[in-house]
Amino acid sequence: MTIRLSFFGGAGQVTGSMYLLEAAGGRFLLDAGLFQGRRSQTHELNLRLPFDPRRLDGVVLSHAHIDHSGRLPLLVRSGFHGPIHATPATRDLCAVMLPDAAHIQEKDFEFLVRRGKAGAQSEPLYAMADAVATQELMVGVPYHRITHLRKHLAFEFLDAGHILGSASVDIRITEAGSHRLVFSGDIGRSGLPIIRDPEPPSGPIDTLIIESTYADRSHESVADAEARLGEAVRRVAARGGKVLVPAFALGRCQELVYSLHQLWRAGKIPEIPIYVDSPLAVDITTVFRMHPEVFDQREHLISSESRLFDFPLIRYVRKVEESKALNAAAGPAVIVAAGGMAESGRILHHLAHGIGDHRNLVLFVGFQAEHTLGRRIQDGANPVTILGDEYPVRAEIGTIAGYSAHADRGELLAWVRRLGGPIRRAFVVHGEPGPLETMATALRGAGVQDVRVPKHGESFDL
Repeated sequence: MTIRLSFFGGAGQVTGSMYLLEAAGGRFLLDAGLFQGRRSQTHELNLRLPFDPRRLDGVVLSHAHIDHSGRLPLLVRSGFHGPIHATPATRDLCAVMLPDAAHIQEKDFEFLVRRGKAGAQSEPLYAMADAVATQELMVGVPYHRITHLRKHLAFEFLDAGHILGSASVDIRITEAGSHRLVFSGDIGRSGLPIIRDPEPPSGPIDTLIIESTYADRSHESVADAEARLGEAVRRVAARGGKVLVPAFALGRCQELVYSLHQLWRAGKIPEIPIYVDSPLAVDITTVFRMHPEVFDQREHLISSESRLFDFPLIRYVRKVEESKALNAAAGPAVIVAAGGMAESGRILHHLAHGIGDHRNLVLFVGFQAEHTLGRRIQDGANPVTILGDEYPVRAEIGTIAGYSAHADRGELLAWVRRLGGPIRRAFVVHGEPGPLETMATALRGAGVQDVRVPKHGESFDL
């Protein structure tokens, strides 16, 4: 039995997750994510596929975040036509996420052309038609349903607790023996708003692929994060400023709306407008409303309120004119806008107009990858370049880490312990160098004899 595993993304870095599994006579991708960061560096990485997509037999998708799903339309554009297996919620989220990714690439390119700053590295990777064609290949697979990819190759989705529809993948290869491979996907946290807690697969594992995004640190609790959010809103509102929140349209926007809803119901934030400025976030919120079956029914707001994402302060912004008007409007206000790492989307325009005002707060509530604008602002760069122009940073810069949808060090190790049986081999992925090594050391300490930190492009026979 020959099993080969190749790491073509998310290896030695956080974005671009993509792993090729060759087993039971088939070739399957685990995720097909987009690299994010400096355009000049990531465009070639994204464009260059180290295999022939026409020879792939299928894709198993852990969740809908673009760094895990964003190259699916590129595969389709390059000739892939096999099934893409995902949970029903992930399938529905991709129906809005992937066309939006295509739209953003096209609009960013048009903008740079107008500014005379376009080049080969800024050309769109794929078109809207490729994203629509991708959706036709999506197959919805519920949690806990064993699905056969080939005669001797089957998988099962378990709830990863990361975002709506996110999954860990439990793979069984039974050709001339038995091999169990578990792909963690992105592991969530216990107690996150809206979604259920992570559910690790249990029993002995031959090969584990595990993420390590926050393996070297601990998060504040979700309850503390909500309290700090309330304090930040009160403080900035008192000085007439705006809270500008770069947020992933998928997951983080909905969590923030949920928390702000709870804070408002408890009388812990003032009666100021809260804008969700992202057509994508508006569409994704609609998908959330479609999938209450995966909500955590133990949460009080979920059990007592049917309209989780609608309350008197909230305003959803679709039209460009309405978005532009927010920049001219006086504060106080909260503006939650995509994208999460401030690399694209409407948040760029709000930052350009607001980062120079000392009354404002730029509040980061999610992971900022190396080389992104979000990381540069978070690390104290001043001035910063936004949409090709330099801006002085006078706004307050803050971070609330408790909203992270990624498990921290203790939660990752708890997930590993809950796997139960021995782990023969582990590959540590989806992390920067420090967290990768920290997670590898922790796994060795937990008794895993063979722990690897694969490099981009490396392949292993299992």
